[in-house]
Amino acid sequence: MDLDFKTVSDYNRFNQHETFHPLVNVIDFSKADRRTGNKMYFDLYCVFLKDVKCGDLKYGKQTYDYQEGTLVFVSPGQVIDVLNKTDEYQPMGHGLVFHPDLLLGSPLAKLMDDYSFFNYQSSEALHISQKEKQIVMDCFAKINFELQQNVDKHSKKLITSNIELFLNYCDRFYDRQFITREHINSDILSEFEILLNDYFKSDKATEIGFPMVQYFAEHLNLSSNYFGDLIKKETGKSAQDYIQSKVINVAKERIHDESKSISEISYELGFSYPQHFTRLFKQKVGVSPKEYRSLN
Repeated sequence: MDLDFKTVSDYNRFNQHETFHPLVNVIDFSKADRRTGNKMYFDLYCVFLKDVKCGDLKYGKQTYDYQEGTLVFVSPGQVIDVLNKTDEYQPMGHGLVFHPDLLLGSPLAKLMDDYSFFNYQSSEALHISQKEKQIVMDCFAKINFELQQNVDKHSKKLITSNIELFLNYCDRFYDRQFITREHINSDILSEFEILLNDYFKSDKATEIGFPMVQYFAEHLNLSSNYFGDLIKKETGKSAQDYIQSKVINVAKERIHDESKSISEISYELGFSYPQHFTRLFKQKVGVSPKEYRSLN
């Protein structure tokens, strides 16, 4: 049976929790009934911290590497599918769930787009150490403490600021994970380079158009956000800048072939209009393609 969670109260009922605040709660999954897998639709922000491996999650194109001490982030509009639907299990761990309306008028509302891990849609969950787990639980405890108090004019500010603190810690933990998984990231960067080279050796640029970040992310089974963050951490450039640099290097080689016009080269590189190619080339190189050809 598919489940659709539109409100925090819906999710509280599913997990056998009382609703202290209509827009936010901290969940203790050990209180929930045993369950089998369901496909779940969320109109909420959710963060899950599992204490044991239970239920293989399919999120995006791949199954999460979802072990003990793993944090998974879900944003409104996303779907999670538990694959082992026939096996009954007792969920264990904790979670934070909050409705987008909680953020209205708060400083956190303007920052949510910066937490790109809410849009990692494939296999990259956040794996945390015991020390990091304690920090997460401390943040959850502060939020839960506020939920147990009578609502006053300070409640929303304190709750959202503690959520912001928690998300800032997660940002730090992801930076650490990018570093500790450097060997995996290097393999992804190598595969990206191979795909990028193949893009221009084949007719893909002509057939598909200018190479986009999403194309490479999908071929590497990563979300665009995670892929972009990984490339930025590994190279210091955004994925789009990295692609554009490759395009310019290929363009420089082809400009030496005087049998082709600048317009022909621009179409071969995936540009819909030659003037777009000329503008990018001049921006990156300092001279137009025609000037570059005459200089060389």
